[in-house]
Amino acid sequence: MDRLLVLVRHGQSEWNLKNLFTGWKDPDLTALGVSEAREGGRKLKELGLTFDVAFTSALSRAQKTCHLILEEIGQPDLPVIADQALNERDYGDLTGLNKDDARARFGEEQVHIWRRSFDIPPPGGESLKDTAERVLPYFRAEILPRVLKGERVLVAAHGNSLRALIMALEHLSGEEIIQRELATGSPIVYRLTQDGEIADKQDLAA
Repeated sequence: MDRLLVLVRHGQSEWNLKNLFTGWKDPDLTALGVSEAREGGRKLKELGLTFDVAFTSALSRAQKTCHLILEEIGQPDLPVIADQALNERDYGDLTGLNKDDARARFGEEQVHIWRRSFDIPPPGGESLKDTAERVLPYFRAEILPRVLKGERVLVAAHGNSLRALIMALEHLSGEEIIQRELATGSPIVYRLTQDGEIADKQDLAA
């Protein structure tokens, strides 16, 4: 039985390019982001991978990435389920700020704490712990059961919502997962055992 789970962070967005805290705002992909998503799809096609279902967030940068990947692997009509449970971390009062401007306004140390601590949220926003508490119940209820019954599942989402999933899959601590960088548009391929443990992992970041 092929218990396949592929996670991919969306391609570069317009706000990634401008170095802005994005969160739940909805900028489009850049031309580079489109290319990254298509390249991710080509890598999956080279491995001969296809899917039974795809999940994505309520945000267009993840949805477009998902669609571009499915186009590249020849499955443009695959069912795609979108849910805000998979949205990026909400950056609260930091949303829309340039990261350099935020450091000037709040202090470099404080911004570093908000970005890189597991459980300290920015004002009005979510910590990674908060994000995990939103993402993981949805994953365990809606996505993991489908993988465990043998469906091949693609999840196109965001750096922090995917960190939450990776933390659970790889049994990482909060301190370990905040150090994990995820390349835009680059799939991570997991094959799971019947107990939901990792049997094999391929990170397709080149």
